[in-house]
Amino acid sequence: MNTILLTAGAAQTGSTAGFLTMIIVWVVVLGLMMYFMTYRPQKKEQARMKELFDNLAVGDSVLTTSGMYGVVIDIMPEIVVIEFGSNKNCRIPMKKTAIVNVEKSEKPGTIESANNQAVKTADDSDKKNK
Repeated sequence: MNTILLTAGAAQTGSTAGFLTMIIVWVVVLGLMMYFMTYRPQKKEQARMKELFDNLAVGDSVLTTSGMYGVVIDIMPEIVVIEFGSNKNCRIPMKKTAIVNVEKSEKPGTIESANNQAVKTADDSDKKNK
């Protein structure tokens, strides 16, 4: 009778070890999934934004988080002065983090060059349609 109880006890110990191993594997798998779904994309986005801010130059057309397009007039360590529209008096300082997208201009420095480029693109598309 003692042999039967010892054999049953050994079987239970083996299944407990297998159960613990399975739980450890699942914790590791879930941890890896969390890393690849949250931390890694966030690091990629931070690297993209750092590159965007490092390559920012005067005369670049930018899109802000508020949805406004403008041209960079001045760049300071944390602040960028952006000119909106064709009015030279509409210059607004804002944080670099408010910039979402940057479009490099061919001729840096003026809004007119950006507007001329947009008109040129529209004229080219009209010519192609005719």
